Amino acid sequence: MKPYGDTLNDGIIQLAFTLPVECSEKAKKAAEKYVSMLNFKNISVVHAKMIADGFTYFVVYAEAIPDLDYSTVEAAELKTEYMDFYKINEIIKEKIGRKLVAVGATIGTDAHTVGIDAIMNMKGYHGNFGLERYSGFQAYNMGAQVTIKELLDKAVEVSADAILVSQTVTQKDAHIKNFSQFIQLVNEYKLRDRFIILAGGARVDNSLAVKLGYDAGFGRGAVASQAASFIVNKFLEKNHD
Repeated sequence: MKPYGDTLNDGIIQLAFTLPVECSEKAKKAAEKYVSMLNFKNISVVHAKMIADGFTYFVVYAEAIPDLDYSTVEAAELKTEYMDFYKINEIIKEKIGRKLVAVGATIGTDAHTVGIDAIMNMKGYHGNFGLERYSGFQAYNMGAQVTIKELLDKAVEVSADAILVSQTVTQKDAHIKNFSQFIQLVNEYKLRDRFIILAGGARVDNSLAVKLGYDAGFGRGAVASQAASFIVNKFLEKNHD
């Protein structure tokens, strides 16, 4: 298969990128030539605009050359039964009999809280209540720029069942470094089996999270009920084997 633009398998893709050059006809040709080197043909530079001295932003349409055999694609699918706010609270009350404790934070120097707030804060995101609103959860949102040691110490202090680790800043794969360092610290303290640990962020998916040693990963657009469903199901699985 190929990407779909106007007709099935026409391979049409829209690319947007910046080159460190002044906006000019030569710059447009450079953008076109560069895209051709990425295995595209029938390239059209439809937009070019200077965004700063010596930098030009481009939008390009092009036709992809390679075909993809979808049957060869492998991914670590997140398999869990998703429940709504009411069902989750009901299951916790009936099958667990106490509040589940969840601690969340944005780690490292990342000052963004939009992701962790969407999951933890009472108001939640997109009409989906955050964990603070659940009668079945005791939620501790530590905010942003939390060190990995502070997050782990808090989880131990409150006897957390789940730790939610967030990263929004991803330049130079900073999120991978920070996520990895947290798991390394947990392993150093021999606490990995004690917690359900989730990773979240704009460039996170379940495959990456599992690869880095997390129980699950939730990316862009994830809501609290998805994370809560996973935590509840994982808790029951761990404690009823």
